[in-house]
Amino acid sequence: MRSVRSLSVIAAFLVVAAACTSAAPGWTYAPAPSATPLPSVSPSGSAGASASASASASTAPSASASASASASASGGGAGETLKIAAQNIAFDTTQEAVPANTPFKIDFTNNDQDVPHNVAIHDASNTEIFKGEIFPGVATKTYDVQALPAGEYTFVCDVHPSMKGSLTAE
Repeated sequence: MRSVRSLSVIAAFLVVAAACTSAAPGWTYAPAPSATPLPSVSPSGSAGASASASASASTAPSASASASASASASGGGAGETLKIAAQNIAFDTTQEAVPANTPFKIDFTNNDQDVPHNVAIHDASNTEIFKGEIFPGVATKTYDVQALPAGEYTFVCDVHPSMKGSLTAE
């Protein structure tokens, strides 16, 4: 009887621990819709575009002028959004372009059931400069990517290095 109770306690602990660790990492705070948005410390890029995006979306205030991959909340002032999908261990696109020196988002859809994928960006010397979360499909994640200087880059799946494409920041 005592060992059954001990096993029940251990099983309950494992279920709770698994639930705590399966949550998506990153910033999850969003102010209440009625909250008054706080001003940014200093705007980056075009004030007109980011001001209208900030006013219409509930976002956390920007704490710095640098574009950190994890600092912006969804709906922030990031520029373009790329849509990339993985299916049958391949990306659905192999050539993408983004404006140089402007943060952007990648909406990445993993259509391979229970197969892990991600999107990482490498520079011309093959140094990884951005790494999106690896996750199994079928699911979608939005990655916030820091501004890239003008140039040619490669995007790749860290799990399947044969999955690659080119990214131009212009």
